[in-house]
Amino acid sequence: MESLSNKRKVLEVKPLNLMERAYLPAIVSGLATTMKHFFRKPVTISYPEEKREFSENFRGMHSLKRDEEGRERCTACGLCALSCPAEAITMTAAERQKGEEHLYREEKYAAVYEINMLRCIFCGLCEEACPKEAIYLDGDIVPADYLRKDFIYGKDKLVEAPLNQ
Repeated sequence: MESLSNKRKVLEVKPLNLMERAYLPAIVSGLATTMKHFFRKPVTISYPEEKREFSENFRGMHSLKRDEEGRERCTACGLCALSCPAEAITMTAAERQKGEEHLYREEKYAAVYEINMLRCIFCGLCEEACPKEAIYLDGDIVPADYLRKDFIYGKDKLVEAPLNQ
C-alpha cells in the first residue's frame, strides 16, 4: 500500500560495533547522569524535622479570634456559612446568659461552630464575609488523620487561646 503523500523515508540499519554491542557507552552515560544528580542539593525536605517556608498569602487552618478583652468575636451571624461554596461550615446560635459578658462580645454567640475540613477548599471567602473579623485562615497545615470524624473541627480546636493565659 502506498502512502498518501508519496514520500518515503529509507531507513539505513548499520551493524553495531563491539562497543555498542557491549552497551558500554549506554552504561557509562547512565552512571554519569546518576553521579551528576547524586551530588546535587536534594529538593525534598524531611518534614517533621524541617518546616517549609510558606508565602504570605498561604491559607492554613481556620482559627476563631478573640478581642482584646479575651471574648469571642463570633456573633453567629452565619455569613461565613452562607459564603462557603463547599458548605463546610455549620453553626448554631445561642443567647448570652447573665454572667457570661466576659465570654462573649454580644448578646448572640455561636454555641456550636463546626468546620468540616474534608469539604473545605481553603478559598478564604469565610474570612472575607465575616463582619466582625472573627475567622482567619492563619493556622498551620491541617494535620493528617485516619478517621473522617476527626476532620470535623469544633470550637475546641478553632477558638484561639485567651491572651491572659
